[in-house]
Amino acid sequence: MSSLTLVSRLLGYVRDFCIARVFGAGLATDAFFVAFRIPNLLRRLFGEGAFSQAFVPVLAEARASQPAEEVRALADCVATVLLVALVATAALGVAAAPAIVWVSAPGFAAEPEKFALTVTMLRITFPYIVFISLVAFAAGILNTWSRFAVPAVTPALLNVSFIVAALGFADSFDPPVLALAWAVFAGGVAQLAVQIPALARIGMLPRWRFDLAHAGMRRVLALMAPAVFGVSVAQVSLLINTIFASFLATGSVSWLYYADRLMEFPAALLGVALGTILLPSLARAHAGADRAEYGRLLDWGLRLALLLAAPAAAALAVLALPLVATLFQYGRFGEADAWATREAVIAYSVGLVGMILVKVLAPGFYAQQNVATPVRIGLVTLAATQAMNAAFIVPLKHAGLALAIGLGACLNAALLYRGLRRAGAYAPQPGWGAFALKTAAATAAMSAALWFAAGEGAWWLAAGAAARVARLAALVALGVLVYGACLAALGFRLRDFSRRAAA
Repeated sequence: MSSLTLVSRLLGYVRDFCIARVFGAGLATDAFFVAFRIPNLLRRLFGEGAFSQAFVPVLAEARASQPAEEVRALADCVATVLLVALVATAALGVAAAPAIVWVSAPGFAAEPEKFALTVTMLRITFPYIVFISLVAFAAGILNTWSRFAVPAVTPALLNVSFIVAALGFADSFDPPVLALAWAVFAGGVAQLAVQIPALARIGMLPRWRFDLAHAGMRRVLALMAPAVFGVSVAQVSLLINTIFASFLATGSVSWLYYADRLMEFPAALLGVALGTILLPSLARAHAGADRAEYGRLLDWGLRLALLLAAPAAAALAVLALPLVATLFQYGRFGEADAWATREAVIAYSVGLVGMILVKVLAPGFYAQQNVATPVRIGLVTLAATQAMNAAFIVPLKHAGLALAIGLGACLNAALLYRGLRRAGAYAPQPGWGAFALKTAAATAAMSAALWFAAGEGAWWLAAGAAARVARLAALVALGVLVYGACLAALGFRLRDFSRRAAA
């Protein structure tokens, strides 16, 4: 799944490169990123966030204990009710677009052109939640059947849509940035279309069945209501950050977006992949009352997450400017934009380990259909994040908002971990102390090697594209080599972290 997610993420960087080169970081991109963030937040609420965490455990339990026809009936009911709710939400969002923009980016109201452009693009992008949430529904079924390939590669289609729109159709729109809004719409349609044959192959293509009285449907709704908040704390914090950023200098929203894209690469490659793989397996272990296997799965996920997230966070901080300059500093994206984005990348890197650990720890609760604990933790995390926003925004500007998100993720992970320990759902397996020390030593050696090899920032800002790409590739290879060699010298072997998903 990580390999296929890597394809999508690499295309995502091609997408962001094209957007940065064609549109830069200014009024038009600020407007688009705000317009896209709203349906993206709702995607987390209706789709892969709260809905998936509520639906997958119920579906896995039904598959393990009920006849095939009952499992089909559950999927049919959930799909029908979800579709009705999504269409109603999209219609309301299109109608209320001006009010939504005013609430989510009040600073734009002082610039009528920016405000009007954001409203127009929000109306175009809002239907995206219908398509992408149904994609998440389909992915939940396919992942439960251990068919991980199609859901993992599907996000690449949105990136392809962006690339084609930016390079081929920008001149066909007035203003050109509208091409990006229509790319969102087209990408959503394409993503949903490729799921249909995959569902048909396993005999789970949904049929119309509107039945709110269905027991499984009622359980999904009961779990989803509080989970809407519990699994979307980071997205709610990002939305509030957008409100803060809308009052900062023009470009702040865009700088945070590009930094967030760099942070999301390892977060998706590691955290989302691990969480997606773990949830069905944890749900099966819980349904079978196998507490020992449940604990072993969580321990495996946490070790693998730390082993991969720690060097990713360190490399993100050390190579912040080389990454930003190589990927984005072209065309209208200038040196000042590169430095400003670098600040946000370093701030985000502080919380990357926490962000990835949350993706492993949260399924530990949702596999047990326990949504109350993550909701309480989410409330505490959100309050703490906004307090840090208020404290950091004046001295650190947009970078302070990124730092608050990162530290909030670390707090979220710590509280989730404590909750699992207190509930007796998880006890660390032997050897964690030595494991953590060895991982820290390998990460420190890698960081030192990258720091000395990266060179001066002025070189990265002045060098040509080919030279930047070649040197960055060499740095990545160096980091992998040093980290891998240190782990091998300390006794780590790949086979120690291998597990097979249940069919």
